[in-house]
Formats: sequence, C-alpha cells, structure tokens
Amino acid sequence: MNQVFVRPERCTGCRSCEFACAVQHSKDKTLLSALLQHPPPQKRLFVEQTDDLRMPILCRHCEDAPCMRACISGCLYRDEKGFVRRRKERCIGCWSCIMVCPFGVITRDRYNHIAVKCDRCHKLDVPACVNACPTGALVLKEVDELPKEKRKALMLKAAIGEV
Repeated sequence: MNQVFVRPERCTGCRSCEFACAVQHSKDKTLLSALLQHPPPQKRLFVEQTDDLRMPILCRHCEDAPCMRACISGCLYRDEKGFVRRRKERCIGCWSCIMVCPFGVITRDRYNHIAVKCDRCHKLDVPACVNACPTGALVLKEVDELPKEKRKALMLKAAIGEV
C-alpha cells in the first residue's frame, strides 16, 4: 500500500499542502471558489512549527486505527484500498475519534457538526497535498521503499565520510 511520508528536513512551512487540501475538498475544486465558499472548505492536514522544525502532520490511516475503534456510530470504516474513511451521514458529532487520534489530525466541521479527516484524496492517483508540495517534503511511496531510500542515503554519506 502506498503511504504519504513526510521528509521534515525538506519542509519550509509554506503551507501549500494545506491550501491544496482545502481546495481539493471544496465544492468546485478551484482556489477562487474555495475562498468564496461558505462554509469554507477544511484542510485535513496541519503544518506545525517549532523554532527550527516545520512539518506537515496528517492521518496515518493506522493499521489498528484508534479512531475507527472509538467511533460509536460506525461512521469511520476502512475502504477497499485500506484507508480509514468517513461516512458523513453517519457521524453524530460525539468527537470520540478526535479524542483518541494519536496525531491530532481529526477535527470537527463547525457548520455541519461532523468529524473531518483525511480521505487520502481517494479519487485522485496522488493526493493533492503531495502534488502541491514544492520541496518534496511530502512523498507518496510504497511502505517498504522509504526505509530502502534512507539506507542508500546513509551509505552514500558513509562513502563520502559524512557519517
């Protein structure tokens, strides 16, 4: 299964991923219409910053998803691709999923009183956040590919004496 991975050392905190996410979840899927839409579309990932680190934080679609287990209405489910998704018509606004999410990435829609979470842009081949990232801080990779890349990078550093 492909997963969105974060390379925090590449993130500049530009928030392009947040804007792209909100636009993708707007009615007309254009920036202008998203700006004028009421209620405004909501992003499903969050760029957080400290003094020297910026990093997008998004749903990991956990294998043993605490949000799914806590959902008392059956609103959250795992789709055929393995992603934790939401049936908005079943959400009762109890916020159990928000309370148990270890990443703090499930929020609430204040207008419709339902939970909002990443759906991995399931209708797109590549999520909007990944496409919008100008520095490659967000990448879509097979789960086993990222560790291989890290090992290769470590070997290259060792070869030139940086390790």
